[in-house]
Amino acid sequence: MTNPLLQEWITPFELAPFDRIRDTDFEPALEVALKQEMDELLAIANNPDAPTFENTIDAMMAAGKALGQVLSVFYTLVGSDSNPKREALMREFSPKLSAHSSAITSNKQLFARIKTLWDSKDTLTLTPEQDRVLMLCYRNAVRAGSALDGAQETRLKEIKLRLAVLGTEFTQNLLADERDWYMALDKAAMQGLPDFLIKSARSAGKEKSMDMPIITLSRSIVVPFLQFSPRRDLREIVQKAWAARGANDGERDNRPLAQEMLALRQEMSELLGYANFAEFALETEMAKTPSNVRDLLMDVWKPARERAMQDQEILMEYMQKEGLNGALQPWDWRYFSEKRRQQEFDLDESEIKPYFQLDKMIAAAFDCANRLFDLDFSEVNLPLYHQDCRAWEVTRHGKHIALFIGDYFARESKRSGAWCSAMRSQSKFPQEQRPIVINVCNFAKSDPALLSLDDARTLFHEFGHALHQMLSDVTYEMVSGTSVPRDFVELPSQLYEHWLLVPEVLAKFASHAETRKPMPKALMDRVLSAANYDMGFQTVEFVSSALADLEYHLGAPKADIMGWQKDILDDLQMPCAIEMRHATPQFAHVFAGGGYASRYYSYMWSEMMDADAFAAFEEVNNPFEPQLAKSLEDNILSRGGSLDPEELYAAFRGRLPSVDALLRGRELAA
Repeated sequence: MTNPLLQEWITPFELAPFDRIRDTDFEPALEVALKQEMDELLAIANNPDAPTFENTIDAMMAAGKALGQVLSVFYTLVGSDSNPKREALMREFSPKLSAHSSAITSNKQLFARIKTLWDSKDTLTLTPEQDRVLMLCYRNAVRAGSALDGAQETRLKEIKLRLAVLGTEFTQNLLADERDWYMALDKAAMQGLPDFLIKSARSAGKEKSMDMPIITLSRSIVVPFLQFSPRRDLREIVQKAWAARGANDGERDNRPLAQEMLALRQEMSELLGYANFAEFALETEMAKTPSNVRDLLMDVWKPARERAMQDQEILMEYMQKEGLNGALQPWDWRYFSEKRRQQEFDLDESEIKPYFQLDKMIAAAFDCANRLFDLDFSEVNLPLYHQDCRAWEVTRHGKHIALFIGDYFARESKRSGAWCSAMRSQSKFPQEQRPIVINVCNFAKSDPALLSLDDARTLFHEFGHALHQMLSDVTYEMVSGTSVPRDFVELPSQLYEHWLLVPEVLAKFASHAETRKPMPKALMDRVLSAANYDMGFQTVEFVSSALADLEYHLGAPKADIMGWQKDILDDLQMPCAIEMRHATPQFAHVFAGGGYASRYYSYMWSEMMDADAFAAFEEVNNPFEPQLAKSLEDNILSRGGSLDPEELYAAFRGRLPSVDALLRGRELAA
């Protein structure tokens, strides 16, 4: 029987035939696809004709289709619906893929052809996009070590191989810790918990084939439990379990893995001619240098910490009113903050949540995309990789634009967090292809599925990434959609969050799950007035993580990584009742592959732009102003990485933003 991963997919939307793919198909398919891509690239490298853009860069862009097809399916499954077989394959594939990449990088004939074109680029007749692709091909090759030889080249291959193995181990350790821990709730432990949380806890119990409600380490369950449980002893257990992910002694301990990764990244950076990994990583970003990143983060840290310390004093007063003395602890903050929110804004999460139904919020995200970009969404019935997934065809004026897949519920087989990925990206070369985009979230499953306001923001955030993929209109996949610098990629996603809280959007889609009535205006006003509530806490937990990430990559690592983390937080005078959003052993952004290593700050850099970009709509008092929406699509969403991001943003807004917009948006400005 022919391996379905290697066939041409004659399916609706050319979607992977998930109903025919088996785990046993991946290993043989990968071997074939690796050889095929290598043969294609060797043919380019050994071409006796003088290098041209067409016979070198275009040929490289057309290579590796089979490998992309195999990996698009595999990575989708291993992240969203893993199992022991897939985890074992990931451990096997990571070093193979690293070795394959190193073999390409070390091909001197291929690099010579790219360098010849780069050195003579002024004599070539290239489009702006081709010029950008050539620059990226050359820069990527140099940064991957193509210019090295001898012992340095050999050592770089060894480092990359080891980093690939460590990143996979880090991810699987974290998933295992999140999958295995739970706390059963008896009748006494359920006292004071809202109905939506009890329903989610019962659903989590069913997921584990247990006839009882349980608290798991899914953020969508942990956070509301810490908000609402009056049992301080149980809150402490849950908070400590949440903080201990990846930091338990034994074979799942991520601390030595992170320590080794930092040492290897420093060595790799020095081999490539950089003082440290932060300088290496930031060279390709909008921020450019570690000092620019630090300046931004410290400009935000100072007012955020000041606000958090003021809030901490207020929450301690709430705690003392309940007869509790001593310091406010991390397992106390959310509980007493929720009490304060109820009192100051007359808001209760259990009152708000019925108005944020998952289906309604999906419809809201689609409706905003329709009003802004003329996109229509029609649900389609397709064989997908999990029964919880749903799919929609995206069209514009009847023309197919994309296939969108939503995978919204938490489960044991899914890694934590939320993300957007493309099983296929938009491109026009070597032939036209439209994107297949997936949003993955980890919302608590219940009937009906209700979201917190933070969950609803996450849904809009990931859909903003999806729009970046769907509306892409470039020639080369290399610069398609979200293939942009890390500190620019969060602009479309964070910008889209703003439309969630547009009053007319809430009026249309925030309806009560039981009464079906729209959110009363008085409640909506309270929700909007509290939109930035507890921003000191939220900003401190994020910026502390970003500053630790930066500090870790500024030179040789210290011997004790957790001691180092403590020193960083002590220097910042971290409020005692707030913990990092991502402590080192669970900092998957930085250590599970390293896509955000030295770049976790990027959410905040993008926020400078998203606050300023939405202000353009506010200035004309129309969140759906047609010409601004068209400019947003034409200058940012459709352009991918085909031009420098500063050019793209300036084309939309006429200038670059400053940190002032960010501070105003978070209500942290003086």
